[in-house]
Amino acid sequence: MANSLAPYLNCVRTTLDAGLCLRNFPSQMVERHNKPEVEVRHNKELLLNPLSICRSNQEKFLIEPSVNSVRVSILIKQADEIETILCNKFTSFLMQRSEHFIIMRRKPVEGYSISFLITNTHLETMWKHKLVDFVVQFMEDIDKEIKEMKIRINARAKLVALEWMKEYAA
Repeated sequence: MANSLAPYLNCVRTTLDAGLCLRNFPSQMVERHNKPEVEVRHNKELLLNPLSICRSNQEKFLIEPSVNSVRVSILIKQADEIETILCNKFTSFLMQRSEHFIIMRRKPVEGYSISFLITNTHLETMWKHKLVDFVVQFMEDIDKEIKEMKIRINARAKLVALEWMKEYAA
């Protein structure tokens, strides 16, 4: 973990750990249903205040807690056009395979790159600290992956440009 990223990720870790205090809460509208309140938004009193952690205008983390679920949204840093394209392609690739990630949503919250939905049933079947570790590790890794892809694209572009210039030099 980079030194500049450490305080941001530690803040995300502690806030997410505090926000994951969920319990089983059946629907007040329909009997024998248990829907994530953060998604259906039927009762305003069951929703808690959303928490936003911003490292910069381009890098944000949003936690929307409710009584039985938490929606976590991440805005991945996109400094230029290449990073924007890579981020969009990479996140869409991951979201198409969201059933393998269990807690990943197929569509992110508007204004964010990727979103997760953690319900009380997830906390009953998985360890809370492991879920928090997964989200923080995911944030670290996706940033690293996009930077590595950008470096590879620039290296390949340099090789292509050199080959193209050789034809005109000869």
